Amino acid sequence: MELKTSAHLDTFPRDQLPPAHQWPDLVFDRPELRYPDLLNCGAELLDRTIERFGADRPVFRTAKSEIWTYDELRRTVDRIAHVLTSDLGVLPGNRVLLRGPTTPWLAACWLAVMKAGAVAVTVLAQQRATELATMCAIARVGHALCDVRAVDDLAKAEVPGLRITAYGGDTPDDLLRLAADKPSRYAAVATSADDVALIAFTSGTTGRPKGCMHFHRDVLAVADTFSRHVLKPRPDDVFTGSPPLGFTFGLGGLVIFPMRAGASALLLEQAGPKQLLPALDRHRVSVLFTAPTAYRAMLDDLGAYDLGALRRCVSAGENLPAATWRAWYERTGLRIINGIGATELLHIFISAADEAIRPGTTGVPVPGWDARVVDRSGQPVADGEPGLLAVRGPVGCRYLADERQHQYVQGGWNLTGDTYVREADGYFRYVARADDMIISAGYNIAGPEVEEALLRHPDVLEAAVVGQADERRGQIVVAYAVLRDGVPRGDGTTALLRDFVKAELAPYKCPRDIVFLDALPRTPTGKLQRFRLRAVE
Repeated sequence: MELKTSAHLDTFPRDQLPPAHQWPDLVFDRPELRYPDLLNCGAELLDRTIERFGADRPVFRTAKSEIWTYDELRRTVDRIAHVLTSDLGVLPGNRVLLRGPTTPWLAACWLAVMKAGAVAVTVLAQQRATELATMCAIARVGHALCDVRAVDDLAKAEVPGLRITAYGGDTPDDLLRLAADKPSRYAAVATSADDVALIAFTSGTTGRPKGCMHFHRDVLAVADTFSRHVLKPRPDDVFTGSPPLGFTFGLGGLVIFPMRAGASALLLEQAGPKQLLPALDRHRVSVLFTAPTAYRAMLDDLGAYDLGALRRCVSAGENLPAATWRAWYERTGLRIINGIGATELLHIFISAADEAIRPGTTGVPVPGWDARVVDRSGQPVADGEPGLLAVRGPVGCRYLADERQHQYVQGGWNLTGDTYVREADGYFRYVARADDMIISAGYNIAGPEVEEALLRHPDVLEAAVVGQADERRGQIVVAYAVLRDGVPRGDGTTALLRDFVKAELAPYKCPRDIVFLDALPRTPTGKLQRFRLRAVE
């Protein structure tokens, strides 16, 4: 499709888009996805939401029971936008890195970057100097807004020409001090709907990160598809969750979706399972976003907290085992909304809610999205046959000057790297990451299937299954498990778990070895890093 005239004075983002023939097909077949040519997502989420719902409503809450209203947020955002453009010299199209724990101040900085027409480079507070230097080099970042508590690693990255402006400190050049005297209203830059709004980097489960470029209309499209049609938020909802704002799962669930609906979000700096349960109780949270491992970890402590306000539970980031879904439902009466998303596509594109949920499946294409399962040549396979998941919709993969674009986009479809089966009734069932299939003595074994069997044993808290090289069989199945406290690690437990899996699955799928760990290797966003386990001798 032909791009509209850009408002960016710094043309780097548009210049680095893949050539048009490498783009996926984009689908805008629903009325809510037909956006005007001029569109600033920051103004839409903040100014337009205030016009629709009012300025005095709460928008952000903190663990200390602080409450920001939409009006207070707008005044803060607009003052920061003035600092960006007048004091720091940020031009439309410049890249601004954002780094810090999940707080209203970080969200305000993101919205200010949007309104100023710049490009947000969202990173994680846990990422270290080497990772930050790589991302800054790829995106040619010139500015950074950084929580004062997270400045050190960014400074250690020694990014040439990077201007770091801290917030939350007590120095005269602190962002918030600079903003205090600025005007409380800022006219958002009239960006094009297809100007780049953010660059989100893949979370590093397979190596060098890829920069995913998303437009202003993309930010609204994920709210107008998954959130609008599956999540169905209400203005009185209180959102919270574990994913950080540097992860698109968190940016959507904690900022974009609640603000698009006129709702509010509880932003937690610490959001592990032990922090989530008391927060759900105390703040009467109604919508929760977290990963399957967190739902499983919270099961034993549910009885100590009142979750009566909770009505929506969303799981993504990795596959949700049916055993975890059923255990949560039995204890809470709440159906977890499973979903698959990707940084390349910004958020969830296959899911199901309420009575449409079928445990053990991901769901069906979200309204506004298409999906199918294809073979290596891109041809659809029959229902019931495993193949590669291919999707398309209003958002598509656009890597920043990365040769891997042609691998992810083929024949107009985004290939997510997942092996799936489409059932005859249209539901999509996850099999494995395409590179996680284990081929042993001629058998194809899906690691997640073996993991689910292990997780059905009450002594197993977490499990990961990988293939390791073997001279006779090509690969053998090796499991890594985290046990409940007090369960002995040793041959007896290994034999017990192997017998359990043999009773659940065909014998050839049973792990040849089970290794017990204190914790599984994960990215800062909680995704399992199986490649680290495959590297274990």
